[in-house]
Amino acid sequence: MRSKGYFLVMLIGMVVVTQAQQRPYYTQYIMNNYIINPAVAGIENYWDVKASHRVQWVGLQDAPVTTYITAHGRLKKDPYQSSTATGFRAKGMNPRGEAYWRDYTAAEPHHGVGFTMLNDKTGPLNRFAAYGTYSYHLGLSPTTNLSAGVSVGFTNLSLDASKLNFGNTTVDPAVASSGVINRLKPDISAGLWLYSKDYFVGLAAQQIIPQNVAFSDNNVSLTQGKLVPHLFLSAGYRLTISDDFNLLPSMLIRYISPLPLGFDINAKLQYQDFLWAGTSFRYKDGFAAMVGLNLSNTLNIGYSYDIQTSRINTISRGTHEILIGFLLGNRYGDWCPTKLW
Repeated sequence: MRSKGYFLVMLIGMVVVTQAQQRPYYTQYIMNNYIINPAVAGIENYWDVKASHRVQWVGLQDAPVTTYITAHGRLKKDPYQSSTATGFRAKGMNPRGEAYWRDYTAAEPHHGVGFTMLNDKTGPLNRFAAYGTYSYHLGLSPTTNLSAGVSVGFTNLSLDASKLNFGNTTVDPAVASSGVINRLKPDISAGLWLYSKDYFVGLAAQQIIPQNVAFSDNNVSLTQGKLVPHLFLSAGYRLTISDDFNLLPSMLIRYISPLPLGFDINAKLQYQDFLWAGTSFRYKDGFAAMVGLNLSNTLNIGYSYDIQTSRINTISRGTHEILIGFLLGNRYGDWCPTKLW
């Protein structure tokens, strides 16, 4: 069984390198749009730090495991920002009610910076990446902003040759002793983000530089693959249900040549600025349920569980993802984002 597991993972790994989505999936990207789009960096007047751990396809040996940490904020905080409705919690009042949205104003023009560190492992294949981000936010109207951002960094792709196993075929000891083969590649992402009190629209391109990848040394030589650009179009709209509840439908469309378009449809129901629950549908992949809690003005947490509808659900017990957020330097004590909902 173990050898079959490694053989399956090897096939998965080679598909990732040659023709499938080469970036990891995230279920809770709606709580951290920065992981998709660098233009989001610096959208709030505090430092937004997120840490996430995702265990995909539980029950399948050597299935993908993704861990990341991101941090982004304004290059220089706005010292003149007035206190917002979410900066206090008067009894019986919803800090995210109609009073807040009625007084919503666009942010002043400002610079943002950010940092991402990510590790994505699937069996013998591992991808480690680190990026730095710069963005600029510009007001287009009293309630609308447009931002543009770019992330520059590197990706290290590594193959652990000692884990290569092709079923019942005996592996040459020289191959098993090859150790880890690394390939270091530059990486650039860019994006645009249009946001207002009622909607957002984002366009991002990841892995902009197409590059060939081949794992080879004196003992191992695997078929060459290619890293290709990934394009993402996201959009969302805020619907007021009552003074205590907001419904936030959104979608994400992915394009990776030569694959057909992929898309997610999400719905998030938020109670005041305290609690939220949501669901997501990923075309030809599965469904997800999500829940989150803002524990204080400096800490929030989210959890999601995915169920696959593809054939892999016969051996998978679903996907777990946890997300922990920290609001550092949150001057006015907001319990949830003021510009990014």
